[in-house]
Amino acid sequence: MSADGLFVIGATHHRAPLEIREKLALTSENAAALHAEIAALPGLKEFAVLSTCNRIEFYGVTAAPDTAAKVTAAFCAKQRFEVADFERIRLSLRGPDAVRHLVEVSAGLDSQIVGENEIFGQVKDAYAAAQARGTTGPVLNRVFQKGFQAAKHVRSNTGISEGQVSVANVAVDLALNIFGGLKETRILLLGAGEIGEKTAKAFQSRGAAALTVASRRFERAMELATALGASAMPFEQREARLGEFDVVVCATSAPDLVVTLPGIKTAMSRRPARPLFFIDQALPRDVDPRAAELDNVFLYNLDDLAKIAEDNRAAREAELAKCRSIVTEKAEALWRQVAAQVEALAAGHRPAPAASPSSDAVPAPRGNA
Repeated sequence: MSADGLFVIGATHHRAPLEIREKLALTSENAAALHAEIAALPGLKEFAVLSTCNRIEFYGVTAAPDTAAKVTAAFCAKQRFEVADFERIRLSLRGPDAVRHLVEVSAGLDSQIVGENEIFGQVKDAYAAAQARGTTGPVLNRVFQKGFQAAKHVRSNTGISEGQVSVANVAVDLALNIFGGLKETRILLLGAGEIGEKTAKAFQSRGAAALTVASRRFERAMELATALGASAMPFEQREARLGEFDVVVCATSAPDLVVTLPGIKTAMSRRPARPLFFIDQALPRDVDPRAAELDNVFLYNLDDLAKIAEDNRAAREAELAKCRSIVTEKAEALWRQVAAQVEALAAGHRPAPAASPSSDAVPAPRGNA
């Protein structure tokens, strides 16, 4: 059986630090253009793209041996990133190794914070988007759907998620260390997406009461503020009013900095004796990294928070061997199911249709999902 027909290539937090992942992050405009370009590659039968704060991965089924290299070249050209530099950090897996990787990613075993829950939904969203574009087929449909079942089995039959420390909870603990309590702490949330919302809720669960939401779409800021029992602020006022807040949670999808060094310096001149704590969960980063050099300014980005969280993963360490044993078993069984289809595609033949979608099949997304 040929394993070359199924591949995954990309870059993850394991070998690409935050400053590199920023350069590789796809904007919505670049993503649309890249998808169209990749879809036109000769020999590429199916593909899906997974893009998160910690990884950019391309899953593909091909009948040509050089397709993965062409995907790499197209991606690097779109991001203006040297192919040689990408090769030094590149993840490249084939056949059963690619299947195993997808299961591990979906189960949260390959995450910066082992056992985290968010990645499962992100992989499902990526698969749903590929389905909606019509770029999946019998092989990837089977691999993703059965991979989701395997990931669920891992999570429900091990303790990998028990006692986990999330990035949001790490941020709250750091704030408590800085301010001593959160009842009087004023918090500004920049960005009204899922990540920022979860962090805001984590602060509220620990006693924070004064929360303000700002988003580039003011109606979205109002909507989230209402749901959280918070107030809303126009995004354009963020730096002018920065000195009013103690904690600033940054989670936008802006391509450039939204909190600048001059803005932070001005804010600190108005509150020199009181700390200002930035939690930058954005990719690319929202806050000028030079802010960390200022007196009484505390700045933590995604990698900083994840490192602290992983230092506390001892309670889950014993479960990893059990998880990986399950993953190996499930991935090998799944590969046996799709190997013949992959080989047929690699040989240029039309594969037999896959079985009917399982209950784990993800419908095409609607609206802004």
